[in-house]
Amino acid sequence: MAPAPIPHSRPSLGAAEARAVARIVRSGHLAQGPQVERFEAAMARRLGLEHAAAVSSGTAALHLALLALDVGPEDQVILPSLVCTAPLHAVLAVGATPRLVDCDPATANMDPASARQALARRTKAIIVPHAFGLPADLAELCALGPPVIEDCAQALGAAYRGRPAGSLGEVCVLSFYATKMLATGEGGMVLSNRRRVVDWVRDLRSYDERPVFRTRFNYKMTDVAAALGLAQLERLDGFVARRRALAAAYDRALRGIPVRLPPRPADRANCYHRYVVRASRAAGPILAALEAGGIAARRPIFRPLHAYLGPKGFPGAREAWRTMVSLPIFPALSTASVHRVAHALREAC
Repeated sequence: MAPAPIPHSRPSLGAAEARAVARIVRSGHLAQGPQVERFEAAMARRLGLEHAAAVSSGTAALHLALLALDVGPEDQVILPSLVCTAPLHAVLAVGATPRLVDCDPATANMDPASARQALARRTKAIIVPHAFGLPADLAELCALGPPVIEDCAQALGAAYRGRPAGSLGEVCVLSFYATKMLATGEGGMVLSNRRRVVDWVRDLRSYDERPVFRTRFNYKMTDVAAALGLAQLERLDGFVARRRALAAAYDRALRGIPVRLPPRPADRANCYHRYVVRASRAAGPILAALEAGGIAARRPIFRPLHAYLGPKGFPGAREAWRTMVSLPIFPALSTASVHRVAHALREAC
């Protein structure tokens, strides 16, 4: 009999989450309410920030964060090419011009030198995703001048120079999608020490019954999602510890295989939302071989943004996308499965 398939990622849900959601269902109050307020306060405490506003998705959080920073049609926003399309959608939604920059070949995060070269009079913000759970070089990027939006969709639980990822930029954006570090199915949040920014997000996330009309959105989080998020937050430290233990197991199991392991800068603590290795050749055939063996490895980015928008260059992003392989990692993954993945990768390479 063929061994059971190993998924690429899976949420960790249990009895605590079921009880939390059941309590909300029994209460009859499903929409945005007291659970959302509790979740906002808990996340702000976790990151050491003063204000938080929950919304319906990470993309909605990016959209409203840009609006709260007064980014509009005359402005430019710097963002990396090696990222999913969510930041690009948010930039285009506010009418701003996206300015793509390359990645650091060592970490796959935004390259500060490329970002510096992209600065212009019209630059109004820099969106800095923390790639795969490893914080970007925040000291260099925050020193560039424009407000930094830390996209921590993959970095909840990571740290930069001893501080939580998300606590160093002007604004922090979170995603709670089903496969993220903390899962509510869908959901997101905007956090900041600037009250005005979060007040704007609160104003814009709900459109009805307002004395003054402006364009607003239906970006609210439900109490069902917030209750699930609160239960998940209680387990977040355990999730991060397990992911780090699995990453260490991968490190040992992959010795002697011609792949480059995830980078470990001394000033950063990875939460390992993804365990991404670099192959010595094109990733496509390796991914196909793993898939044939029932292992759902993937490219960590479906397609770099420059491949959609057409500009030339981006050698770091091109090479990273060509060679990156994201191996299965999630808290319920067994150490035996890690060894099975490593054996299959050895054969594929």
